Amino acid sequence: MNKMVQLNSEFLKHIQQNPEIAMAGFKEAVEYIKGSSAIFTRGRLSFMAIPKIFDAVALEHIVNSMKILDSILDKSISQYMIDPEFRRLFEFEAELEELILLESGYSRNLPIARCDIFLNEQTLDFKFCELNADGASAMNEDREIGNAWKNTKLWKTFFQDKQLHRFELFDSWVQSFTELYDEYLDKKGWDKPQKPVLAIVDFLDIGTKSEFEVFRQAFERHGYDAIISDITTLEYDGEYLRDSSGVVVDAIYRRAVTSECMQKLDSIQQFLEGVKHDAVCLIGHFRTQIIHDKNFFRILRLPYTRQLLTDEQNEFVDKHIPYTIRLNSGEFDCDEIVANKDKWLIKPADRYGSQGVATGGDYTTEQFEQLINQYIDNDYVLQEYCTPFKTTNIYFDDDGLPHTHAYNNMTGIFLYNGKVAGLYSRQMTGRVTTKQDEGRVTVSVVCE
Repeated sequence: MNKMVQLNSEFLKHIQQNPEIAMAGFKEAVEYIKGSSAIFTRGRLSFMAIPKIFDAVALEHIVNSMKILDSILDKSISQYMIDPEFRRLFEFEAELEELILLESGYSRNLPIARCDIFLNEQTLDFKFCELNADGASAMNEDREIGNAWKNTKLWKTFFQDKQLHRFELFDSWVQSFTELYDEYLDKKGWDKPQKPVLAIVDFLDIGTKSEFEVFRQAFERHGYDAIISDITTLEYDGEYLRDSSGVVVDAIYRRAVTSECMQKLDSIQQFLEGVKHDAVCLIGHFRTQIIHDKNFFRILRLPYTRQLLTDEQNEFVDKHIPYTIRLNSGEFDCDEIVANKDKWLIKPADRYGSQGVATGGDYTTEQFEQLINQYIDNDYVLQEYCTPFKTTNIYFDDDGLPHTHAYNNMTGIFLYNGKVAGLYSRQMTGRVTTKQDEGRVTVSVVCE
């Protein structure tokens, strides 16, 4: 039995043999979460009882795989910047292409990402679900669920004879951010301010403000004067970018997703003018959209891209990137897709949070054909459906009653400056994440 599967089975047995300890631990964890920063606007964060326990072999496999992925992503972004023919494959609108082609002032093309995969915990093979760039989130969910469980007797008795490691995703990001900011200042020949003003920016009516506050505190610990700003309130005065109170902003951590920025261009013109005039160090550059767009998986398999990649990189694409085609007229055989609907899913090319995702297995043949007709030529893709790996977990409802189910798993891999910084584990009852499931998170740990 694979070590990850074994550890999951052992923790399940630990709960079943110690129901009173498990129930007490759950109540302690709930009380912690109620007072924590991991509160969604729709209510309490739902979390699972059994952590996602990675062993050293699984972690090493993920780290080595992400090194190859990072080399592919970095090469693709670099090629876009210098190659008009490669740029045409993406078909970005002119305004977005202009922003992508701006200089960043630092060498790292992709400072931060969360790469979501379907990991087979028995074989350690995997397929990607999607790549999330600057708007990558959920660091705080993993942190707070781990904090909720760590002092319970349930955890202490299970891990008492094991080496346990949890991921730290806040101070480590500030350190990665600072490396890029220092490089930016060095290239400009500018002295670093004694206390740089750092703005975490998003559309705050939809952003995860509780998580931003944890990041703000981390930046403060590292010598920044950190603020949280709505991206629509920033102003460019011809020399500096300022926040709504008039404070000059030295650096930005952009959490505003690019698709939202492009939909709301009129409301962020002052911010964009500051970026275009290089009035601020923007970490969360628009060039990251190159890999965030769902069409990127399709482009990786095109002949033009394959001749840019090494044999190792192409082999990685063939093995781990799900086959993807555009849902455009003349680019797919509708009868064949519908006849094999369970092997396919429909995705919008540029949304997040599983919005607009439909798997063929959830619909009748007629319904799936109707969806294809509804979304065709509307910036959607058809993608190979990857069957998630199932594991058993226990969910306690609001009355404290345990429910044992087999859940589909998705693993998020946080990359900071190209290196694995941590993992994020989500569990679902359906084929894709739904509103009912999106809070079903379990803390990720590494155990020897």
